[in-house]
Amino acid sequence: MLNIIRHGTAETGTPLLIVHGLFGSARNWGVIAKRLSDTRPVYAVDQRNHGDSPWTDTHSYPDMAGDIAEAIASIGGRADVLGHSMGGKASMVLALTQPELVNRLIVADIAPVAYGHTQMQYVHAMRGVDLSKVETRGDADRQLQETVPELQIRAFLLQSLDVKEKRWKLNLDVLAAEMDKVLSFPETGGSFANPTLFLSGGKSDYVTPDHRGAIKALFPKARFVKIPGAGHWLHAEKPREFEAAARVFLDAGQAP
Repeated sequence: MLNIIRHGTAETGTPLLIVHGLFGSARNWGVIAKRLSDTRPVYAVDQRNHGDSPWTDTHSYPDMAGDIAEAIASIGGRADVLGHSMGGKASMVLALTQPELVNRLIVADIAPVAYGHTQMQYVHAMRGVDLSKVETRGDADRQLQETVPELQIRAFLLQSLDVKEKRWKLNLDVLAAEMDKVLSFPETGGSFANPTLFLSGGKSDYVTPDHRGAIKALFPKARFVKIPGAGHWLHAEKPREFEAAARVFLDAGQAP
């Protein structure tokens, strides 16, 4: 069972489940989850091989979708789902294969397509940190600077470092072995008939006009919104704008 963090005390309203992306965790979504929990129960999960969830030998989208389905069953059996990047792909696979579990779907800065880039450079960078010399997060940050010059990306990766235990809370071996699956998108068949919001960063190239045909074929009620000035990590770069767009879409699906 995935590690689940609950936000807020609301007992009414459609539950919202938030699914993070590659190298992320439920904690990355704390600010937005807390804000959205004023009118509904909000839950964020650590995906397999991430955070405080179990490590497994596989990391495919059908596996991740199955994990999310189990999490939804534990919080009431049906939910709105918000997934970012890898979490967006896993959420799309869930919606396509078990649509009865998903009320409304938000897909943050990803499309149901295979991508040609890789994230292996970050696996190599984290593996390259000599954890025996790490006493503070700053120690690890200084080591990462050699391979990851971007401050924001280093800060993001370091959220998955357990300094006290001197270990990464990421199953780097399995994530490396399964990276081709993470970059792909499986053939699922069918479509998801409920409202779906594709929320993208205005400066990101992860969702392009060329992707709209593939999206509409699987998600015929898809709507598209871009957040100006945001890149791939749009929820971290523009949290207020992200929250506002998500809230408008989600509230439209709430019972009066």
